[in-house]
Amino acid sequence: MTDRAKRKISGRRELAPRLERKRSRGERIVFTSGCYDLLHIGHLRGFEQARSLGDVLVVGVNRDRRVRELKGRGRPIVSERQRAELVAGFECVDHVVLFGEDTAAPLIRSLRPDIVCKGGEYRGGRPAEQEAIESLGGEFVLLRQVPGNRSSALIKRLRR
Repeated sequence: MTDRAKRKISGRRELAPRLERKRSRGERIVFTSGCYDLLHIGHLRGFEQARSLGDVLVVGVNRDRRVRELKGRGRPIVSERQRAELVAGFECVDHVVLFGEDTAAPLIRSLRPDIVCKGGEYRGGRPAEQEAIESLGGEFVLLRQVPGNRSSALIKRLRR
């Protein structure tokens, strides 16, 4: 792992005070999360769009156990440590944190972002994290979707 990527990946207890210092300087914290199992152009564009909404982008990466629950047998394809390192490699990403809860709500409560983003493929109506976002006075933003770019579709094509 590169030193730069290593510096970007941290636990929530370590990250929360860092973000608080940035917030006290007037910086806006943006948060997004996902599995990121097989990164593609849609992920990069989503990160760039999320980063453009504030000063600091924090990306939550689901732990392997949770990816298996969400995506099924045979997933993840890439381990949580490697997925975290890959996400940390993007210039627009400032911090990466692994999490294993069913939703990102506990992580959001811990890190207190100003803006929480979901990828454009999200179609669930009110997000499970909405209560946590609102309780902090934060804002929810649905990012633009990049058509035809989903990890699941890529995996199906590879398996054919």
